[in-house]
Amino acid sequence: MDILLSISAILLVIAGIVGCVVPVIPGPALCYAGLLCAWGCSFSELSAAQMCLLAAATAAVSVADYLLPGYMARRFGGSRAGVTGATVGMIVGMIFFNLPGVVFGPFVGAVAGELLHDGRDTARAMRVGFGSFLSFVVGTGVKLAAALWIAAAVWCDIWPVFRDWTVSLF
Repeated sequence: MDILLSISAILLVIAGIVGCVVPVIPGPALCYAGLLCAWGCSFSELSAAQMCLLAAATAAVSVADYLLPGYMARRFGGSRAGVTGATVGMIVGMIFFNLPGVVFGPFVGAVAGELLHDGRDTARAMRVGFGSFLSFVVGTGVKLAAALWIAAAVWCDIWPVFRDWTVSLF
C-alpha cells in the first residue's frame, strides 16, 4: 500500500505543479492531495502541525487566486466590464490558444471589455489590461511557490535520503 500511496503522491504533486499554470486545474489542492497520500504511508514523518500549516497555505493561496484578478483590475481602475472581459479572455484564450492564450487572454479580454465600456479611454483600458496580466503573473507565482513547498515536503517524506541531505544543509 505504501508504494501505491507514494506513487500517487508524486503523480498528484506533478499534476498540481502543472495546475499552477493551467487555470482549470486546481494546482495547490492537487499538491495537498499528494501530501495527504504521502502522510498516509506507514513510514511518513510528517506531523499534524505540518499538515495544518500546509492546509492553511493551500487554502490561503486558493482564496487569493480567486480574489486577486478582481482586486487588481479594480486597483488599476477597471470597471465590471474589464473584469468580465478578463475572465472571458482567459477562457477563450485557453480553449483556442492553449498556454499563450492563458497568459495573454486576460490582458486582451480586459482591454476589450474596457474599450466596449468606454471606447474613448484607451490608456485606462491598457492599464486595466496590464493589471489583469499582472494578477495572472502574481497569482501563478504564489500558487507555484506553495506547490513547490508542498512538493518539497512530499519528496522529503517519501525519500528519506533526500530528507537527511536537506536537514544537513540547513
